[in-house]
Amino acid sequence: MNTEEISKKLKKKAIEEGFAIAGIANIPGSSRINLRTKALDRWLENNFHGEMKWMEADKRKNINLILDGAKSVLAVGYNYLSEKSIKRNKFKIAKFGQGKDYHKLINQKLKNIGKWINSELPECKWKICVDSSPLLEKAWAEESGLGWIGKNSNLINKEYGSWISLGFMIFNTKFEADKPAKPLCGQCEKCLDKCPTKAITEPFVINSQLCIAYHTIENRDLNLPSIIEKNLNGWIAGCDICQDICPWNKFVPTNKNIDTHPKQWMEKLNLNSLKWKDNEWSENLKGTTLKRIKPWMWRRNIKASIQKR
Repeated sequence: MNTEEISKKLKKKAIEEGFAIAGIANIPGSSRINLRTKALDRWLENNFHGEMKWMEADKRKNINLILDGAKSVLAVGYNYLSEKSIKRNKFKIAKFGQGKDYHKLINQKLKNIGKWINSELPECKWKICVDSSPLLEKAWAEESGLGWIGKNSNLINKEYGSWISLGFMIFNTKFEADKPAKPLCGQCEKCLDKCPTKAITEPFVINSQLCIAYHTIENRDLNLPSIIEKNLNGWIAGCDICQDICPWNKFVPTNKNIDTHPKQWMEKLNLNSLKWKDNEWSENLKGTTLKRIKPWMWRRNIKASIQKR
């Protein structure tokens, strides 16, 4: 089987596993990868990553530190926009966190692809990267043709908007690459205008220390900064404001898979949730991405969101 054929079969296998989109990039990639790496350096120098020290990992800037002899990257996108996404609630949870833990879902699907590729190419070595791995993810997704990095710093696909979780497989085998995606935001700056804390300091640049999503998920302080508290408007776990306003997200097909459906307790969140004990929170959060938010943080976020100002 030649390179073109196996590359097409690889992407087809990804779609069969339940991914909405799939693309391939070759390493070291185009000059855009170098530009994105320099942009990361500037972002880190400005301390826009806050306490997310893992963003400083050298592996993020050198893909060969993740897999020796790396030659190709398979990038996939999982559509997490559920047909049953919670649309109205006093307390808001970002859509990415409403279903099952996407890390586990994507990881298992990629493992299945790995087993398949080894049945075709026994000598092929591969490494899976899902979100928490030190990879310049959005840059490689863009390089693979999945979409472009929008002004809100999310990867945007023509059909699925930015409602996609990303996953990657790095191979020591060279496959046929897709063309990198072209940016299509144009003159639109709705995301910059809509962000209540002005966390998008300029197109494509997010200051995490002004970001509602960052503070509700990552901030381990007992109290949230006042600028975050007064702009929560009900957001207690992540924030979708800059995505909800994006024109590319207006007509996105939903995922009917039960794995994306919100947990029942999320739809019933109210002030009585402040009385839930730690073990109740832990039980509710089991199997979700949101277990990263500790029970005391949920209480902090809920209390902060109802503060009168």
